[in-house]
Amino acid sequence: MIADDGSKPRPPTPNDASRAVTWRLLTRDIRFGQLPILMGIINVTPDSFSDGGRFAALDAAVELGERLAAGGAAILDVGGESTRPYATPVVETEEMRRVIPVVQALAERTHLPISIDTSKASVAREALLAGAEIINDVTGLESDPRMLAVAVDSGAGICAMHMQGTPQTMQDAPIYADVVEEIHLYLQQRRDALLAAGIAHERICLDPGIGFGKTNQHNLTLLANSHRFLDLGCPILVGHSRKGFIAKVLDNKEADRTAATVGVSLSLARQGVHVLRVHDVAEVRQAIELFEATGGLDGSARAID
Repeated sequence: MIADDGSKPRPPTPNDASRAVTWRLLTRDIRFGQLPILMGIINVTPDSFSDGGRFAALDAAVELGERLAAGGAAILDVGGESTRPYATPVVETEEMRRVIPVVQALAERTHLPISIDTSKASVAREALLAGAEIINDVTGLESDPRMLAVAVDSGAGICAMHMQGTPQTMQDAPIYADVVEEIHLYLQQRRDALLAAGIAHERICLDPGIGFGKTNQHNLTLLANSHRFLDLGCPILVGHSRKGFIAKVLDNKEADRTAATVGVSLSLARQGVHVLRVHDVAEVRQAIELFEATGGLDGSARAID
């Protein structure tokens, strides 16, 4: 992969001293080791780009969450509004109807921290009351002016993502002079804004926003240079799973994107990314464990009984 400056970047190992080691959530801490942790995706929507409608019913969503937990997820991310390009916005009451029962059931039936994927403060507040530990906001906590107060008052873990535009406009004409540097600056500024608002540094996670206002080449450049965000001193989350750039690289819109998602996951693990947001948790977990066991992360294999 060629970086913006024409060079082939040599990513640091996951033991790089700049890498964050803890993410503090509402009631617990996540401590990071050499391997990235996996955030399992639960789309409680009828129109998600990947699995829209399959898990909209409560029982199906909870069953999926339990399966993701068994497969090795460390976090379950529940969302009730599709953020695919040109998706139709959902009103607060409908989003809450979709997600709150799922959050409550998963908090009762699994031991994993629950993340609420929303940009609405009221939905985040109700989800936290139902048992969620993390607010995952694709707008970087910028679209709803009430969200910062919910984040500060609750003490929840926060994930702030970069998006150019909105889901309704983001893929019209994404433009960057230097996509890595511009998103690095944005994430730095959002980190500092969250700190100034009163959110503790150890509660902040940052996401460069693969597929959110980026062309195919922007996405590939960001993925190849994800290690460059580690110096922000916060956990870095990347959500690349099954996204459209995969079909473009493979030149096949009908291809099963699981294997390709696994391939990208290994690259991100090698770069020291902390959290991978994926649909296929078991497959990615197994691949990363074997990658690490055979020296893929640091060049030396570990002993296996």
